[in-house]
Amino acid sequence: MTVSGGGGAPETENSGGGARRGRSRGVRVLLWTLAVLMALVLVAGAAFLVWVLTPHRAEPGPLAEAGEDPAVVVERREGAVVLAPAEDPSGTGMVFYSGARVEADAYAAVWAPVVARTGVTVVLPDLRLNLALLDSARAESAVEAAPEISEWYLGGHSMGGAFAAQHLGTGDGDVEWAGLVLWGSYAIESADLADRDDLRVLSVAGGRDGVLIPDEVEERRPNLPEDAVIEVIEGMNHAQFGAYGDQAGDAEPELTDDQAHQALAEITATFLEAS
Repeated sequence: MTVSGGGGAPETENSGGGARRGRSRGVRVLLWTLAVLMALVLVAGAAFLVWVLTPHRAEPGPLAEAGEDPAVVVERREGAVVLAPAEDPSGTGMVFYSGARVEADAYAAVWAPVVARTGVTVVLPDLRLNLALLDSARAESAVEAAPEISEWYLGGHSMGGAFAAQHLGTGDGDVEWAGLVLWGSYAIESADLADRDDLRVLSVAGGRDGVLIPDEVEERRPNLPEDAVIEVIEGMNHAQFGAYGDQAGDAEPELTDDQAHQALAEITATFLEAS
């Protein structure tokens, strides 16, 4: 009995030590796992910061040409680039959101001929981190850059267009918007614009858009009013809706930048003149 009892105690101690060692290993594994996850989060966060802090900038040549057009006045007001007709303003204005990580003035060269022809005033607002996702209601304050305007349209390129449509769908804000202009973009279902007979809508897609292919735009056509004007510019790619250089994932265009911009200006000006 004494031998048996004496032999049982060491077994109990060994079992307890093994359990403690097992718990210790578990804690170490957990700490290592948490450390790895934290490192991944930090790397992802750093990558995101690099992504948002290195936006696509306006190409200097086209931007300079827009500023030299005698029919258009280009200036900065209220945190936005404003393009106004040098004479005979129409009283109509356009607030236009840039695509993701694209600076506002990258669209000045594309809008300048539309302003010169139609007399429409265009406001290209700076967006928080150049992402309409973070600033979808920016249009409500952007109109303050041109208080003389009596009728306003809202529009955007790519992500900018999607969140412009989303803002119109929410109905938030004080501006009574006359219409929507989408360049290489679409309205998501939750925007709920299909029954909005109070909005004039233009949607322009690029036939060589490699970022948002025309089929994707067409799939979301039911999210727009039935009388929306739908156009496709064959040979035009995604980046040619602005003037900021090439874009990752895009297809090679079959039009020059000048050809694409002329076609886009013609379609957009015709739509705005019909208002």
